[in-house]
Amino acid sequence: MSKGESKEYRTRLKEITSVLHKYGITRGITPQKLRMILEDLGPTYIKIGQIMSLHSDILPKRYCDELMCLRSEVTPMEFPEVKEVIEQAYGCPWNEIFAFISDTPLGSASIAQVHRAELLSGEQVVIKVQRTGIYEIMARDIGLLRKAVKLMPPISLKGMADFDQVLDELWNVTREEMNFLTEASNMEEFARRNADVVYVRTPKLYQEYTTMHVLVMEYIEGPVIDDKEKLLAGGYDLEEIGIKLIDNYIKQVMEDGFFHADPHPGNVKIQDGKIVWIDMGMMGRLTERDKELIGKAIRGIAENDIGMIQEAVMALGEFKEKPDQSVLYEDISELMSKYGSLDMGEIDVAEVMMDLMEVMKENKIRMPHGLTMLARGLTNMEGVLADIAPQINMIEIASRHISESMWKDLDWKKELKHAGLDSKNLSVHKLRHTAATLMYQYGDVDIRALQELLGHESISTTEIYTHVNDERVRDAVENNPLANFQ
Repeated sequence: MSKGESKEYRTRLKEITSVLHKYGITRGITPQKLRMILEDLGPTYIKIGQIMSLHSDILPKRYCDELMCLRSEVTPMEFPEVKEVIEQAYGCPWNEIFAFISDTPLGSASIAQVHRAELLSGEQVVIKVQRTGIYEIMARDIGLLRKAVKLMPPISLKGMADFDQVLDELWNVTREEMNFLTEASNMEEFARRNADVVYVRTPKLYQEYTTMHVLVMEYIEGPVIDDKEKLLAGGYDLEEIGIKLIDNYIKQVMEDGFFHADPHPGNVKIQDGKIVWIDMGMMGRLTERDKELIGKAIRGIAENDIGMIQEAVMALGEFKEKPDQSVLYEDISELMSKYGSLDMGEIDVAEVMMDLMEVMKENKIRMPHGLTMLARGLTNMEGVLADIAPQINMIEIASRHISESMWKDLDWKKELKHAGLDSKNLSVHKLRHTAATLMYQYGDVDIRALQELLGHESISTTEIYTHVNDERVRDAVENNPLANFQ
């Protein structure tokens, strides 16, 4: 470290400790106080706060909610500096690739800013340009924060995990977001996974012009998803948009296990009748096991099965020491008093997940990062829906996907055998009852697949629906499911 760098380092450390003293953090940090501290410390700390807001696994929910209010706009780089970053990334003058670049940014944030531009080919694009030296600045500031806190008396922040662990996680996430090649890869994967969804797309990526510090993508003309006035003026049906938005988001989660982790309204646009997802810098992932265990926990709540929930929570989480099973059981029992009387279709999936994470946190069980990102994403989705189409029930859409997942994963032949039924030897009448039963229990399933499984294509969809709606069948199902139909 040079003399100049050493002086700058000491000056910055003094600024940080001064701000911490100003807000009297030794007397504890409220959510509002934490937000104001980060705002006073400047752009890099605002970014840290925004990342922290996605981590209800390491911060209490009320802190995360407050940090969502952090302002995102910061003073942009001067245009000559923008051109310098671009030319360093490409190793040639900027006008050998672009016909023009707007000198006024469309947006400016802590890590990067975005400019509209035109390629020499005439294609309209946006360029995401990383701030000069941001990697070194972020590394320095996180290191300084770690040092500044150690110089202070112990800080009271009830419910927060180990502070060094928090900073380690923040630095890992920040480094990933500063590598634009990661975002480019996310865009390609998202486009591939949603290629068959006719009403969804993501901007075209110009891979040949994308580096670690510069990302070039198609310019998307169109209103953001909560601009109701423009959408209505364009002839769009807000309810249709809302249904398709939520349906696709739940598909991203339940089927793909790869979902947009920051789906605020500014990151979703409508263009030519399609929902366009932008800004793939932060994506969430769930493994097949994660998805299965989340489904198991939700089914456990729907079936009032505390043991099933406890098994799912223990399997989902990580812990240094095994939690006290009796305390965990008691905490889950309290949770059940809130949800235990609800049917699957009535459960608020986002709220359930947040409550489950609070239970896990209280029992020192750390949940997968993808789960915390999902909880925040679902909360954002609920906010968008409440604004553009409050009549839509996100729970019903989510439950349908869960039911479809249960249908795909369940071994129906095993279920029939367990109930003493053999489709080869059943009468058509009995098969109608069986089909109706399966449908009644597991929702709107694939009728064609059900007909093929039972070996009786002559059983019509109408017959099955008729039996589902027959009160006598419903009574029989509730009293003795999958058995004794004559």
